[in-house]
Amino acid sequence: MKDFIEELTWRGMLQDMVPGTREQLQKEITAAYIGFDPTSDSLHIGNLATIMLLTHFQRSGHKPYALVGGATGMIGDPSGKSQERQLLSEDELKYNQACIKKQLSYFLDFDCGENSAEMVNNYDWFKDIGFLNFLREAGKHITINYMMAKDSVKNRLETGLSFTEFSYQLVQGYDFYHLNKHYNVKLQMGGSDQWGNITTGTELIRRKSGTDAFALTTPLLTKSDGSKFGKSEAGNIWLDPEKTSPYKFYQFLLNCTDEDAPKLLRVFTFLEKEEVEILEKKHQQEPHLRLLQKTIAEELTTRVHSRQEYEMAVKASQILFGKSTTEDLATINETTLLSVFEGVPQVTISKGQVGNENDIITFLSETTRGIIFNSKGEAKRMIQGGGISINKSKITDIDQKMDFELLQNKYLLVQKGRRNYYLVTVD
Repeated sequence: MKDFIEELTWRGMLQDMVPGTREQLQKEITAAYIGFDPTSDSLHIGNLATIMLLTHFQRSGHKPYALVGGATGMIGDPSGKSQERQLLSEDELKYNQACIKKQLSYFLDFDCGENSAEMVNNYDWFKDIGFLNFLREAGKHITINYMMAKDSVKNRLETGLSFTEFSYQLVQGYDFYHLNKHYNVKLQMGGSDQWGNITTGTELIRRKSGTDAFALTTPLLTKSDGSKFGKSEAGNIWLDPEKTSPYKFYQFLLNCTDEDAPKLLRVFTFLEKEEVEILEKKHQQEPHLRLLQKTIAEELTTRVHSRQEYEMAVKASQILFGKSTTEDLATINETTLLSVFEGVPQVTISKGQVGNENDIITFLSETTRGIIFNSKGEAKRMIQGGGISINKSKITDIDQKMDFELLQNKYLLVQKGRRNYYLVTVD
């Protein structure tokens, strides 16, 4: 078994922990939990640092619990937030929880014996606790002064903080107390922004039960410029392929900077220290090969999506950015094709506008409504200059007919010059 703390330390994944945490982990198999926000039906790449934290914990021989906050999700955590967020219904939260468990199963083993991962929902114990009972059970043990000293509260005092959000740390603290009492969970982990909430739990356990509980956090994942990692221009990079396609997921990782890659290699992969150091040395010698980025993209895309989707993403990247053939293009499935060429100019034409009765010059200038070329003369000159390909097949004859095999029986891909693509849907 690996030493969990040592593993986190060399990976740069250890921020803070309360005294005695390492000794507790060395003494016995220990149960720990991390909470996940259920306000979306998908986790995103920004959640992966804490997911990997829980996964390393299990790989070190300990028992992980994933808490999906069906109750706390109805309140909203103020940590890192500048304003109150919209609350979800019970049915929406239940659906989101089911989706999250499926995604966590890509990383955690829920059936491996003594240290199998387990998922719990704090709604199961909060639904039967009345307001007055909660005040007696938790409220009287934690002072207002203690709660006001937390950064998550202090940072919101000027902009405003509802009592609902103010109470969040007490509700989360009660989660830890409940899990400690009923599941023997002795450690809570999370991102560094959760330190205040987590230590409220350790304090509540100490005051109510008179026993020790432990806390550990991992640094928030940021880019070299200090901005939060995990967002693109279009928003979050989701683990759900319906929200972020495997191709876009792969490309996001592949395009991380040389400054960020060493950190991401440590956080997002299970490579051993020696393997990481060898890869970093090779990358320094030949940075143009982007070995670190390719390794990160391969490891994570394969785990989150599948080996097949990873290979499809690589193939699609080669088609778009490298040399490829009509046969290569034909192997790309429709979902990946549309993902790769999302945002390029698109036009829909009828099936009667392709085939042996239709010439390519008319197609490029008139049939596609002037989107590709404004005139037949312009289209002719581009073909004669070798600048037009359809479905990756270069066009050399201005008298050629539109006798092309459709991609996925539906699409034609026109390339003008080196970088300009047009997707034509034949309906």
